[in-house]
Amino acid sequence: MSGDEPDVVREEVIESMERSAEVYGLSRSAGRVYGVLYFATEPLSIPELVEETGYAKSTISNVTRKLTRIGLIRRRSSGGGGRRVRFDPETDLWFVLQDVFQQYVAREMGTTRRTLDRALTRLDEGDAESGASDRIETLATTYEEFETLLELAMDHSVEELIEAIEAYDAD
Repeated sequence: MSGDEPDVVREEVIESMERSAEVYGLSRSAGRVYGVLYFATEPLSIPELVEETGYAKSTISNVTRKLTRIGLIRRRSSGGGGRRVRFDPETDLWFVLQDVFQQYVAREMGTTRRTLDRALTRLDEGDAESGASDRIETLATTYEEFETLLELAMDHSVEELIEAIEAYDAD
């Protein structure tokens, strides 16, 4: 153990969260806000996030709205009947991923599968020569397999999935 200062280590992890946010289509500021909230000992308000991150209030407002919408953070009322909203992170990232799968990926996959099914029923015998029917059937089968995998991911915990994969590998 090198004995680095906790603040230095915390900052390195938050910077990693910034980079990760970009990979997932979010802004670096979203990654930083999530990281700051992740390490906070209590929910933080917009003014506190402005102070912690150095971002403008408008940036924090936009980021917290987006992160709330996708389930990475939650809005909390301040105690004592105050109007100030506070935010805290969702720390169960598997839950967030399952929610994203359900909201976005499953919907897109269902739409694509319906399009493929309609395409297959509309093709006639003459189209078999072009190979379009075979390619669409292959794509439909692939989407069917993805949907099965997605359903498994949405219905099971990480631990259950790992246990099942390890049991399969052991056979």
